[in-house]
Amino acid sequence: MANPGHPWNADGWYAQALAAPSPYYDQRPAGVAVDLLVVHAISLPPDQFGSGEVPRFFTGCLDFDRHPYYQQLRDLRVSAHFFIERDGRLWQHVSVWDRAWHAGVSSWQGRTACNDYSVGIELEGSESTRFLPEQYRRLAALARDLQGPFPAIHPERIVGHADIAPGRKWDPGPGFSWDYFREVYAHGRDETSPET
Repeated sequence: MANPGHPWNADGWYAQALAAPSPYYDQRPAGVAVDLLVVHAISLPPDQFGSGEVPRFFTGCLDFDRHPYYQQLRDLRVSAHFFIERDGRLWQHVSVWDRAWHAGVSSWQGRTACNDYSVGIELEGSESTRFLPEQYRRLAALARDLQGPFPAIHPERIVGHADIAPGRKWDPGPGFSWDYFREVYAHGRDETSPET
């Protein structure tokens, strides 16, 4: 457990998240500083929300026979550090000290292998939907708290999956308003609507 008033415990788990550990992770390379936050989007089945399937996928418990779409996921070993549901519920799947398998083939500002030096956060959403205020608030609070263990993660180091894997990935997509996120991040509240 984290100490009262301190959001992180010694093992890199966040006090405000529901823990659902994933087997899909490994150690970060020695001496690598974490200085990037990558925002993703996912829904399982596609465009369906609240199914509980994403945490099952990240923890290796997804029943691949439940939906035809899942057949293409059968051989994937994927995780993210965090997953934020539509209502703002937060899950943690991998310790922030460890390397989650979220970015794949990727590069940012000339550095490849973004998994080595990033934290990955998945939002429940799709390319055809807008994200909800609860998700922005949770993401912003988490991003601010990540500056405790990782001071180099500042707003300019918060990017989308599409930014580090252009042409290969779309997320978080057109339904995510970076301007609205930065407003919530900066002020700790949302005084406008999350229009893109």
